[in-house]
Amino acid sequence: MQESKASADELIAVILQGIEEVKGQDISLLDLRDIENTVCDYFIICNGTSNTHVNAIVGSIRKTVSKAIKDKPWHVEGEDNAEWILMDYVNVVVHVFQKQIREFYDIEGLWGDAKVTSVESSLNQ
Repeated sequence: MQESKASADELIAVILQGIEEVKGQDISLLDLRDIENTVCDYFIICNGTSNTHVNAIVGSIRKTVSKAIKDKPWHVEGEDNAEWILMDYVNVVVHVFQKQIREFYDIEGLWGDAKVTSVESSLNQ
Protein backbone atom coordinates (compact mmCIF):
# COMPACT_ATOMS: atom_id res chain seq x y z
CA MET A 1 0.00 0.00 0.00
CA GLN A 2 1.40 3.36 -1.06
CA GLU A 3 1.61 6.18 1.44
CA SER A 4 -0.32 9.21 0.25
CA LYS A 5 2.28 11.91 0.91
CA ALA A 6 1.67 14.97 -1.19
CA SER A 7 4.42 16.23 -3.47
CA ALA A 8 6.13 19.52 -2.64
CA ASP A 9 4.22 21.16 -5.52
CA GLU A 10 0.87 20.00 -4.13
CA LEU A 11 1.82 21.12 -0.62
CA ILE A 12 2.91 24.55 -1.88
CA ALA A 13 -0.33 25.00 -3.85
CA VAL A 14 -2.43 24.12 -0.81
CA ILE A 15 -0.41 26.38 1.52
CA LEU A 16 -0.81 29.28 -0.93
CA GLN A 17 -4.54 28.63 -1.02
CA GLY A 18 -4.64 28.78 2.79
CA ILE A 19 -2.77 32.11 2.78
CA GLU A 20 -5.02 33.61 0.10
CA GLU A 21 -8.23 32.57 1.86
CA VAL A 22 -7.50 35.02 4.67
CA LYS A 23 -5.83 37.65 2.48
CA GLY A 24 -2.20 37.08 3.46
CA GLN A 25 -0.06 39.76 1.81
CA ASP A 26 3.11 39.97 -0.26
CA ILE A 27 3.55 36.22 -0.83
CA SER A 28 6.96 34.97 -2.01
CA LEU A 29 8.12 31.48 -2.84
CA LEU A 30 11.86 30.86 -2.47
CA ASP A 31 13.27 27.81 -4.23
CA LEU A 32 16.31 26.68 -2.21
CA ARG A 33 17.02 23.41 -4.06
CA ASP A 34 20.13 24.70 -5.85
CA ILE A 35 21.71 26.03 -2.65
CA GLU A 36 23.95 23.70 -0.65
CA ASN A 37 23.25 22.76 2.99
CA THR A 38 19.72 24.14 3.23
CA VAL A 39 17.27 22.78 5.77
CA CYS A 40 14.43 22.48 3.26
CA ASP A 41 13.61 22.83 -0.45
CA TYR A 42 11.28 25.83 -0.29
CA PHE A 43 10.39 28.81 1.85
CA ILE A 44 7.01 30.45 1.55
CA ILE A 45 7.00 33.94 3.04
CA CYS A 46 4.04 36.24 3.55
CA ASN A 47 2.83 38.84 5.97
CA GLY A 48 -0.26 39.88 7.84
CA THR A 49 -1.35 43.25 9.15
CA SER A 50 -1.47 42.39 12.89
CA ASN A 51 -0.85 39.50 15.26
CA THR A 52 -4.51 38.55 14.86
CA HIS A 53 -4.11 38.44 11.08
CA VAL A 54 -0.85 36.46 11.35
CA ASN A 55 -2.61 33.91 13.58
CA ALA A 56 -5.53 33.74 11.13
CA ILE A 57 -3.13 33.02 8.23
CA VAL A 58 -1.44 30.24 10.20
CA GLY A 59 -4.81 28.78 11.20
CA SER A 60 -6.01 28.87 7.61
CA ILE A 61 -2.83 27.14 6.33
CA ARG A 62 -3.20 24.44 9.01
CA LYS A 63 -6.86 23.83 8.19
CA THR A 64 -6.43 23.91 4.40
CA VAL A 65 -3.43 21.56 4.38
CA SER A 66 -5.05 19.19 6.85
CA LYS A 67 -8.27 19.02 4.84
CA ALA A 68 -6.72 18.81 1.36
CA ILE A 69 -3.75 16.50 1.87
CA LYS A 70 -4.09 15.20 5.45
CA ASP A 71 -0.76 16.68 6.48
CA LYS A 72 0.21 18.77 9.47
CA PRO A 73 3.30 20.80 10.30
CA TRP A 74 6.15 18.90 11.87
CA HIS A 75 6.91 21.93 14.02
CA VAL A 76 5.49 25.43 14.61
CA GLU A 77 7.28 28.31 16.37
CA GLY A 78 6.38 31.86 17.35
CA GLU A 79 2.66 31.55 18.06
CA ASP A 80 2.98 33.27 21.44
CA ASN A 81 3.55 36.79 20.11
CA ALA A 82 2.58 36.15 16.45
CA GLU A 83 5.12 38.60 15.03
CA TRP A 84 6.86 35.83 13.09
CA ILE A 85 5.40 32.34 12.99
CA LEU A 86 7.38 29.57 11.36
CA MET A 87 5.56 26.44 10.16
CA ASP A 88 7.82 23.53 9.26
CA TYR A 89 6.35 21.05 6.78
CA VAL A 90 9.83 19.44 6.38
CA ASN A 91 10.41 20.15 2.63
CA VAL A 92 8.52 23.44 2.80
CA VAL A 93 8.92 25.99 5.59
CA VAL A 94 6.35 28.78 5.86
CA HIS A 95 7.23 32.13 7.44
CA VAL A 96 4.26 34.33 8.37
CA PHE A 97 5.36 37.78 9.52
CA GLN A 98 3.93 41.07 10.58
CA LYS A 99 5.10 43.50 7.89
CA GLN A 100 7.62 45.50 9.96
CA ILE A 101 9.16 42.31 11.39
CA ARG A 102 9.52 40.85 7.89
CA GLU A 103 11.28 44.01 6.70
CA PHE A 104 13.59 43.90 9.70
CA TYR A 105 14.69 40.27 9.22
CA ASP A 106 14.74 40.40 5.39
CA ILE A 107 14.72 36.63 4.81
CA GLU A 108 14.71 37.17 1.04
CA GLY A 109 17.90 39.19 1.37
CA LEU A 110 19.57 36.55 3.55
CA TRP A 111 18.74 33.88 0.95
CA GLY A 112 19.83 36.02 -2.00
CA ASP A 113 20.90 32.97 -4.04
CA ALA A 114 17.40 31.47 -3.96
CA LYS A 115 15.09 31.65 -6.95
CA VAL A 116 12.32 33.98 -5.77
CA THR A 117 8.84 33.85 -7.23
CA SER A 118 6.41 36.55 -6.23
CA VAL A 119 2.98 34.98 -5.97
CA GLU A 120 0.21 37.11 -7.42
CA SER A 121 -2.85 36.64 -5.29
CA SER A 122 -5.85 35.56 -7.31
CA LEU A 123 -7.83 37.89 -5.07
CA ASN A 124 -6.18 40.90 -6.71
CA GLN A 125 -7.00 39.96 -10.28
